[in-house]
Amino acid sequence: MSSFLKSFLDPKKNFLARMHMKAVSTRLRRYGLRYDDTYDQYYHMDIKEALNRLPREVVDARNQRLKRAMDLSMKHEYLPKDLQAVQTPFRSYLQEMLALCFIVVYCNFSFKHGSSSSVFTVVNHRFSLFLQVERERKEREALGALPLYQRTLP
Repeated sequence: MSSFLKSFLDPKKNFLARMHMKAVSTRLRRYGLRYDDTYDQYYHMDIKEALNRLPREVVDARNQRLKRAMDLSMKHEYLPKDLQAVQTPFRSYLQEMLALCFIVVYCNFSFKHGSSSSVFTVVNHRFSLFLQVERERKEREALGALPLYQRTLP
């Protein structure tokens, strides 16, 4: 992505991006949601895989937030102001697992097609996740199992 586009989308540098982020934050706080809660696990396979890898407590908390938001929406109400103040809509719990799923897909693709390019150039700051995925891939290969999941067009 070009530096101009990065600076254009950065809320710290662009007034319009800051306004948009504030509007999204306000709407998420009204219902007690986080931004990661808006991802649909039935639409995207990576989201589903990332949710399967998360600890059970995190997934249960996500489901509770979604149920509360649906309940408030059906009643045409918002959270009380004191609860809205303590919400953290942009605190992520899913991004690390999404990165891990990306690495899994990349490793499976490069393993199948004999690609010699290194995954370090793609996500060099996720080295520990890469090692975990490599261990999982080697274990699956040793057991003769199929790839973790295969992408198909609906």
